[in-house]
Amino acid sequence: MFHMPEYREPDFTQEKFINAPDAAWEAVTIPGVAPENYHSTSMYPEYFKIEGQWKLAKESRMDSSVVLGEDGELYVVENRNLKLGDKVIIGRTENAEEGIYLHSRGFENPEDGENDQFVFRQGRSRETSYARDYDRLFELLKYEREHGNILWVMGPAFSFDADARRAMQAMVENGYVDGLMAGNALATHDLEGAMFHTALGQDIYTQKSHPNGHYNHLDVINRVRKSGSIPQFIEDYKIDNGIMYSCVKNDVPFVLTGSIRDDGPLPEVIGDAYKGQTAMRNMVKKATTVVCLATMLHTIATGNMTPSYRVLSDGTVRPVFLYTVDADEFVVNKLLDRGSLAATTIVTNVQDFIMIVAKGMGLL
Repeated sequence: MFHMPEYREPDFTQEKFINAPDAAWEAVTIPGVAPENYHSTSMYPEYFKIEGQWKLAKESRMDSSVVLGEDGELYVVENRNLKLGDKVIIGRTENAEEGIYLHSRGFENPEDGENDQFVFRQGRSRETSYARDYDRLFELLKYEREHGNILWVMGPAFSFDADARRAMQAMVENGYVDGLMAGNALATHDLEGAMFHTALGQDIYTQKSHPNGHYNHLDVINRVRKSGSIPQFIEDYKIDNGIMYSCVKNDVPFVLTGSIRDDGPLPEVIGDAYKGQTAMRNMVKKATTVVCLATMLHTIATGNMTPSYRVLSDGTVRPVFLYTVDADEFVVNKLLDRGSLAATTIVTNVQDFIMIVAKGMGLL
C-alpha cells in the first residue's frame, strides 16, 4: 500500500524566523534582466518573509527568480520572462538572514535515523537491485492514477520495439499517462511502426531491415505534414496502434520539442527552443510523478524545471516523484543528487523497463 510522505513546514516560532527581516526586492528596469543580487531558486520548498509572514513559493523550478505579485503571492519566473516593474526578491543567503529560507528536509521523518535521511550522490549501477524500486513504482502509479498526474518523458527507443510500444499503449489506455513529452523522433518512429511495422526501416519485432526501409520514416513525416496534424494523419490512414495513437485516442496531451538534427519535422513539433521549454514547463506544473526514459537532454531539461514538491488546491504540500531510467549510468546519476526521496534512478534498457512495469501493473 502506498503511503504519501508527510510534509512538515519549518518551525516559524524559532527566533531566527521571528527576528528575520522581510525579504527585500528590487524592481526590474530592463525586461528579461534580473536586478543584481537576485535570489535564484532551487528544486526545494523556499519561504520568503513578506510583511512579517513566511510564505511558500507555490510553483517553483531551479534557476529562476522570485517575483512578488501585486496580490501578495510569490511567482517563480525564468529571468528571460521578467517584465518591466516586476518586484524581484534579492538576497543570496537561505537560512532566514535575509528573509529567505530554503527548506530541504520537509518530507523527512524526524524519527528516522540520520543515516536514513536524504542520501545524496548515492551511485547506482547495472549491479544495483531494483526489485524494491519496481514494487514502489507499481504502488505509486496506482495511487497517482486516482489522485495525481503522471508525466512521461520519452526518448525514441520505445518506438523501435513492438512489445515496448504495446506495453506503453496499455499504460496510456489504462489511465497511467496524463501527459507525454518527447522529441520529433519518438513520434515519427512510433507512427512509422504503426504504418510500416518498422522503425528507421527495421522491422520492430525481428529487427530485420526492409528494402528501401530508410524511406519509411520520411514517408511518414511527409504524409503527416500533408494531413496537417498527427490526429488527422491517424484518421486519414486508419492508424490503430502505437503510443501516439493511444494518446490521441485517449485525449492525453503531448509536447514535442525539436532539435537541429530533426527530419521534417512533424507539424506538432515546436521548433523554437524557448517556446518548447515554456510548453514543457506548463505540463510539468501539473505533474506529481515524472518518469524520464532514455533521453538525456529531455531528462536533464525536465529535471531542471521540476520542483521536489507540489502545493495542492487545499494547501497540502506533497512531494513530486522523479524516476530516471536509462542504460547509461551517467544519465541517471546526473539527477540523483536531487535527494533520495524525490528521485529514483534505474539503470536498464527502457524497453525491458516498460515491459516489467506493464506486466507488474497487470496490463499484459
